[in-house]
Amino acid sequence: MRDVTQSLRDLVTANRILAHEKVVDGFGHVSLRHPERPDRFFLSCSRSPELVELDDLMEYDLDCNPIDQRGRVMYVERPIHGAIYRARPEVQSVVHNHAYEVLPFSITKMKLRPVANFSGCIGRQIPIWDIRKKFGDTNMMVTTMQQGEDLAKCVGKNRAALLRGHGAVVTGGSLKEAVLVSIYLMVNARIQSAAMAFGPITFLSDGEIAEASAVSANSLGTDRVWEYWARRCGMPSS
Repeated sequence: MRDVTQSLRDLVTANRILAHEKVVDGFGHVSLRHPERPDRFFLSCSRSPELVELDDLMEYDLDCNPIDQRGRVMYVERPIHGAIYRARPEVQSVVHNHAYEVLPFSITKMKLRPVANFSGCIGRQIPIWDIRKKFGDTNMMVTTMQQGEDLAKCVGKNRAALLRGHGAVVTGGSLKEAVLVSIYLMVNARIQSAAMAFGPITFLSDGEIAEASAVSANSLGTDRVWEYWARRCGMPSS
């Protein structure tokens, strides 16, 4: 099992990668399930991802209560993470972002679907969660466990889900996988949007998605692209 300290260093790197690749900006967050205690997870204090340091990382239980807050301000949307970890024991990392390329697919009838081999990792189905359906008019942020649990139900067993007019949530069987899926969800949205101007799109078949997902889930592939992204943002790759 991976050393906890090294896992936390990787979580800092994940924050920096997502910021450098423009999946997140001043907002957004990525978490990691505790590698030794599955009933806890790590998430930065309330800080822009590009600025996150090791000392900013906080430990939470799955109800999103801090283990050692030390006066640090917390992300108000931490229920996104706690609720998904509670619902999905196999998930080891969660990303919430507001990637601009993805947002149009959350507010229209056009479904976001894999269009390229490298984006097969985003999965066959990407549901859309609308907070207004159950909770009425809100600021559209996921700030309660009840809201987080409803979102987790919408995500189901899928890799990702869109939040209507808000952004996306991505799950991963590892931290590196969650980062990879987050980046290629954004890239796929960019490519699909561009292709729509030319006419009907040929999407990946279910079989192609399964085959492509198996390749992207391989540690050789994730380690290779993680090293690339980490070097691009000036962070160590391991």
